[in-house]
Amino acid sequence: MTQIDPRIAALKAEVTAWRRDFHAHPELLYDVERTAGVVAARLKEFGVDEVVTGLGRTGVVGVIRGRSTGSGRVVALRADMDALPIWEETNLPHASRTPGKMHACGHDGHTAMLLGAARHLAATREFDGTAIVVFQPAEEGGAGARAMIEDGLIDRFGIQQFFGMHSLPGLPVGRFGIRSGPVMAATANFDITIDGRGSHAAKPNDGNDPIVIASHLITALQTIAARATDPLKSVVVSVCSVQAGETYNVIPPTAKLKGTVRFLEKAVGLAAEQRFRAIVEHSARMFGAQAVLDYRYGYPVTANHAAEAEFAGTVAGTVAESGADGVELIPPMMGGEDFSYMLEARPGAFIFIGNGDSAPLHNPGYDFNDAALPYGIAYWDGIVRSAMPL
Repeated sequence: MTQIDPRIAALKAEVTAWRRDFHAHPELLYDVERTAGVVAARLKEFGVDEVVTGLGRTGVVGVIRGRSTGSGRVVALRADMDALPIWEETNLPHASRTPGKMHACGHDGHTAMLLGAARHLAATREFDGTAIVVFQPAEEGGAGARAMIEDGLIDRFGIQQFFGMHSLPGLPVGRFGIRSGPVMAATANFDITIDGRGSHAAKPNDGNDPIVIASHLITALQTIAARATDPLKSVVVSVCSVQAGETYNVIPPTAKLKGTVRFLEKAVGLAAEQRFRAIVEHSARMFGAQAVLDYRYGYPVTANHAAEAEFAGTVAGTVAESGADGVELIPPMMGGEDFSYMLEARPGAFIFIGNGDSAPLHNPGYDFNDAALPYGIAYWDGIVRSAMPL
């Protein structure tokens, strides 16, 4: 069993209280003023050398200098602060107090762990260089990482490497998961409007039923993965919303579809888009209708750099419950993550920390497992001390 630094283990109760407070007060996208305010106040209380607020609208950055800075190394650790528009169903004492909003993706835990690490690093400073703690808004669809970069995050603080971490249900507490290369997917969203012709349901021949057209289109889109993509490559096409009509006996004039496409390689994504456009156009034309497609790319592929992924895995092995055996090689995931922008800008790695046998992410029954907090704090401390040894 790996021994967590007693100074870090002693923080667990306090960091748990912070985490549960964040959980009870979820905020969405860039509207994280309360969370950001608490983070900034804590960093100042810890004696962090510099605290910057309002970066990327509501992001917070803390600068912690080691006992020496002669190495010139600057390493950034990132946590996300925003929640999701989901109604919580945990019935926990610290459950969301804001109807329709909850921390269903672990960002409350991410923020609390990085705050705990900032406290420990500011108190000990057992490294040669500068640690930058980055608290980011709007990961859940708002591209907050990109906003912070565009607002000068990298150049202002001289960041040389980025490291990120995310909760993973199903992975036991005390274990970590990582891989080199693509670890999370690129995303694209689409809206399709099919313009048919409405009619009485008893006389469908008088109209051009957009629901039938939509049904054929949905089936055809599944051939992108099943027949148009190399079976050894990864692509997901999901139609997630179908809206058409309001009553029992009227065929509507219009049907609207929306959904998402996910992929792990840019070339696969571009080929999927080309095929997608052709299917939409020709499926509508086959039925004598028109379809308008709005296809928008979202987050890029989250791709870990090889050297940094190996380094992060080694560090995780020093704090995992089973040592090096507690770090798993995980398969890529088709979820999206805007830490991808940071990895496009600088070398780095994104690791997963076990949340145990919990509800899945983005689920109304999810809660971050507080038993994971010391492991996350110890990992952040290990990244800084190992990357910038005295």
